[in-house]
Order: sequence, then C-alpha cells, then structure tokens
Amino acid sequence: MEKRKGRVTLPSEENFLKETKELLERWGADAIRDSDGTKLNDDIKQLDAKIYTTYFVARGHNEFAMNHLEERQQLYLMSLFHTALSESLEIDFMKGYFAEQLQPDYLHDPKKYWEVIDRTTGKVLNPTSWQVSEKDHCLLISKAIPWHEYTVSFLVYASWDPTQMYNHITNNWGNKPHDIPFDVRKPHSNKFMKTYLKQWLAENPETDVVRFTTFFYHFTLVFNNLGKEKFVDWFGYGASVSVAAMDAFEQEKGYRLRPEDIVDKGYYNTAFRIPTQSFLDYMDFVQKFVAGQAKELVDIVHESGKEAMMFLGDNWIGTEPYGKYFESIGLDAVVGSVGGGATLRMIADIPHVSYTEGRFLPYFFPDTFFEGNNPVIEANVNWVTARRALLRNPVDRIGYGGYLSLAYQFPEFVTYIEKITDEYREIYDTINGNKPYTGIKVAILNSWGKLRTWQTHMVAHALWYKQIYSYLGVLESLSGSAVEVTFISFDDVISQGVPDDVDVIINAGDAGTAFSGGANWANETLITTIRAWIHNGGGFLGIGEPTAYHHEGHYFQLATALGVDKELGFSLSMDKYFVTPVDQHFISTDSTQFDFGEGMKNIYAISNETEIIEYSNGEIHLSSHEFGKGRGIYLAGLPYSEENTRLLMRALFYAAHKEDEFTKWHASNIFCEVHAYPSVSKMAIVNNSMKEQTTYVYDGQGNSKEVTLAASEIRWERYSNES
Repeated sequence: MEKRKGRVTLPSEENFLKETKELLERWGADAIRDSDGTKLNDDIKQLDAKIYTTYFVARGHNEFAMNHLEERQQLYLMSLFHTALSESLEIDFMKGYFAEQLQPDYLHDPKKYWEVIDRTTGKVLNPTSWQVSEKDHCLLISKAIPWHEYTVSFLVYASWDPTQMYNHITNNWGNKPHDIPFDVRKPHSNKFMKTYLKQWLAENPETDVVRFTTFFYHFTLVFNNLGKEKFVDWFGYGASVSVAAMDAFEQEKGYRLRPEDIVDKGYYNTAFRIPTQSFLDYMDFVQKFVAGQAKELVDIVHESGKEAMMFLGDNWIGTEPYGKYFESIGLDAVVGSVGGGATLRMIADIPHVSYTEGRFLPYFFPDTFFEGNNPVIEANVNWVTARRALLRNPVDRIGYGGYLSLAYQFPEFVTYIEKITDEYREIYDTINGNKPYTGIKVAILNSWGKLRTWQTHMVAHALWYKQIYSYLGVLESLSGSAVEVTFISFDDVISQGVPDDVDVIINAGDAGTAFSGGANWANETLITTIRAWIHNGGGFLGIGEPTAYHHEGHYFQLATALGVDKELGFSLSMDKYFVTPVDQHFISTDSTQFDFGEGMKNIYAISNETEIIEYSNGEIHLSSHEFGKGRGIYLAGLPYSEENTRLLMRALFYAAHKEDEFTKWHASNIFCEVHAYPSVSKMAIVNNSMKEQTTYVYDGQGNSKEVTLAASEIRWERYSNES
C-alpha cells in the first residue's frame, strides 16, 4: 500500500542536509522547522517542504535591547519573610534570587511603586518608615514592631529570558549571549518589533510559516541564586507587569493596582488561587493589549504572503486561546507541546484557527538522547497516552523539536517515529472530521471555566505534581474517553444556571483552591441552583474536597447530596455508625484494586442511605448517594491509570443514570478502549498498554466478540448500523 505523507513537521539544523532528506521521506514530513538554538541552511530551505521559522518578538534582539535597557521587561517579586527582633530591621530583598536574571528597578521611585507589608497585621507601612540602599539591595525599616514579620514587594528588571536561560544551561551553550527580554508596551520596543518584523520577512523569503514563540510576555519563571527554578507558573501573568502597565491599567480600569495584587502574599496568583476581582481585571487588561498588538504583527505577516503560527508556550501569556480576545488576533495556527491526552486536547480544541499542531515528546535534547538511554520508551509512553485524545479530536499536524542530529544517532528511535507518523496519518484520515460517539456530557466546575479549557490542575513544577496528581488524572482520563467535556465557572452557574445538556458536574480539588471553590460555596444562588439541579435528576461527582467551605454546619456544602462530609474535629463527640461497604456496586464492577493517590482523610457518611463502595483504614474513599432523582458520587482522589479511567467512566454513567449505555461501545479489558464514529460506520479498537491484550468488544448493537491486540495496537473495523 502506498505510504501516506504529510501532516508532519521535522526539526532540522545546519549541515544536516542528507539526513534531513532521508527523514523527510521516512517520516513522510511535509514541513521543516528550526528550534531554539538551531538554524536552517539555505540548501535545507530549498527542499520540497514548508519552512517554519521560529520568530522571537521580544527577545533575541540584544543589539536593540542593550540600547534600551530601561525598556526591559519587569516583574514584581516578594522578599523572604523577615522577623523583626527590634525596631530596626534590615531586609536583603534580593536574597534567594538569581542576579543574572533579575535586577532591582531603581529608575522608578521605590516609594511609589514598592510596598513593605507587616505580615503579622497585614498593614502596609508608610514609605516614610523605610529606606532603600541601592548599593547592597537592602531595605531598612526604622520603626518595626518586634516579633512581627515583614516582606518587601519590589520591582525588578528581567535581564535574561527564562526559556533561553533553561535551554542555555541544559545544553551548555557556554558564552552564547543571554537573550534580554524587552517590553513592547514601551515606545521604542513597540516601534522596533513592527519595523524589524517587516525587515525580517523581506530577508527570509524562503519562510512559509512564521512561528511566533510566542508574543510578548513569558509565563512566570523565576530562578534562585543557584540558577535553579525558584518558582514557575505556566499560567502566571507576573512577567507582564511594569510601571507602564500599572499606570495604563489605572487609566483604563479607573483604579490603581497594588503590588500585592500581583505578588499575592507570595503565591503570585497561581491558577490554584481563587482569583480576586482585581487580578481578573488585570488579566483582561493584559489580554486586550496582547491581542491588539499581536494582531498588528499577524497582519504584517499576512501582507507578506506567509502564515502566522503561535507556539502555545514560552511567551504565550495574554493570548489565552479560549479567551474572548483570541479570535481577533487572526492566527492561522497554534502549535503546542504534547505531554499527554489533556495537553493534546488543550491544543486540538482551540477555536478560530485553520489548523492545530502538536509537538510530541521527547524533545531532541541531550538530557534524553545520551549514550545508554533509550528514547523510544519515552516516545512510546507519550504517543500511547496522547493517542487516546487524538481519537476524540485529533490535532491537524504533529511534529518534533530539538537537534535532529542527536535523534539520528538512535536508529531504533528513528524507526519508531516512522511507525508513529504512519499511525497518526491513518487516524487523521480515517476520522476526517467525523465526531466520535459520546455517551454523556460532563461539565468541569471551577473558578476559571472555559478560559482554562483542559488547563486546570496543570503545573510545570515536579515538586507540585504529587499534590495535584489525584485531580490531573480526571482530565487525563476524560481526554480520551467517550464523553463530551465542557468547562464552566461558578460565575457561569450563578448567572446562567447549569447548561441544559449537561449530565454530570465534576468538582475536584483541595479546599480553598480555585478548583474546589472555597468561599464560592457560601453563595446562596450557586448552592441552591446546583442542589435543585441534582435533585431534579443531575449527577454530581466530587473528588478530593469538593464544595469544601466550612459554613453553617457543613464542610462539604453539598454534603446532603453527596452523602458524605469531612470531619474537622468539631463533631468528634457525635458517633458515626455508617461504615459498612456494599457487597457490590456498578461503579466498582471492573475494579480489582483501588488507587486514590494521596487520598483524603476523615471522610464519613452522614446517613445510612449513603452507599459506601470502598472503606479502608477507617475512611470512606468511594461512595454514592441518591438525592431526589439525582445522584452524588464521592471519590477521595483519582490518579491517572487504566483502572481509574474505567472507574471514573462507571462513576459518571452511574451518576447520569445511564448504566445501560455504558457498554454500548465498550471493551471489557480495562487496557483497551473502543472509539466509534457512527457517521462513517467505523470503530477503532485500541490497546493502551505495552503488552498484548485480549478483550471482548461490544459494537453498539449489543453484539460482542473476542479480540486479541498486540502491544499498543490500534485496529480499525467497519460495523453495521443495523440492529
């Protein structure tokens, strides 16, 4: 059979023409790209393929930046907490930060733009009570209160782009210049970015696609004094802050931001924090500015006859692909890094672009491609995990990044990617825009709603991963399952109610986070709207500490619907008799063991009507409860696994009162799945494991047959729509 070609982007580099031509053929690639740290030779650009060229708008132009250091990007940072031992307290506010990346801003008056806060009382100190020493980056408080704690919120200039810094250190780039990020909100920088782009386009006629990486403001990534990550927030707006932004915000919104609105007690408004109105206003302000300026650049690209692509990463802050301003930018495409099913859906579901592209792992860097390591393992795990999501909504293209010369040294890897690219094209061509069967519709309820579609519970910091692992598993499971997923906010429910077509609401997260909801659950309209919706037949799945907010005798505000609550120590004097699990239950039918991750302690049943499905170590970890015509399900946690995906699906179909439909398109083996496409009468039978699996497959009409699949195999079959 003739080899399918196209829809694949190949990274290349200088002096690698022969090998590039070989892999263009073997991988069926129709586009070639450069990467951070690589360039393409003219002879490579002449190959029969689209040429993507990475374009940095606000970094990588050091000659300009060095002449306008006052226009470098800025951040608000917070010092460490310092305890006053006397009335005189000296604070080294740069302690713990990396001097090569960050430098205090003394050009603008600290008395106007900085804040010193008594963290014991929360009061802001009068600027007359403190002085700054520029020489040693210290702040002296003259009238501190002994044994109170104090912090300094201060402005810095960014002197090194954090992504280039990471790549610089990872790849040992030695004396390569540090990219200085500049702020296009400033006049010289704003003019430069437009005039230089026009010049660049004229000088790069071979470029077909301008790959903006990305636009103006990097996600928050700050390094410590050892050159290691200090904190990182992929959603962070910290690097979009400047004196110019603060002043413009006041003029546009009618009130002035405080430094505290940005540093947020040292939490820096991570996506886990319930956003304040001032921070939501600031996000809207940045998004509006970024969209307007990005549109001007995209228009310039289009005038040159080229396509404009945005990388969903690095300097993506303010673009918000699911936000209200994104469509106005006019981009042709979005490309992003695929870490698994949830990230693939995050890219594939983006509206208002002509095509989407996923950059798969591993990146061709020496931290993976070194002697003794087998990069095929990572590639296989990444592919199989993401493939589930591809089968629900595929990206229009796939590709890789990094040093192709490194990957080429691993023949087994090259052969494996050849197999992946063929399999991807088969999936894409077979689906061809046809929607897969979905049995139910699920709404993820949190503070962010559709703005953060598929983005909730994501972090870029390994130390945090364990803490959110139980909740990220929900998104990963849903990304490749036969359910339709939407994202709604608490404000959506308060103003519009629950959408009519939603079968089940999921609320998952730790108490007090943006995901669980915190004080939102004290809102009368929210709680009564959802209670009524469940009672009238809706399903509600709570994971971790759902609806958690101590108020009027409940911790879980939907305790009467869920049938469980959490003991805080206030009702220890009350006996809790309900501890006997049911003998069997629809939800746990396929479960041979349970994994609730970190789990949750002190969950108890509030009545004998609660169906306890899993009870161990004196704790309820899984339960169900009838509430009027509806059902409430509780799960203590849900790390991603094949077994937990099956458990989640059973819980959702049970909550929706659709148990009979659960096996309509179904594989009995938990390591296998069936994806059906009714409009073309085709189904994909998939083995999601690295081992051979045998399963019974149900075809939507009640018929079943036994099928054996090789490791990671996908098998396409036609079926009859006749019952």
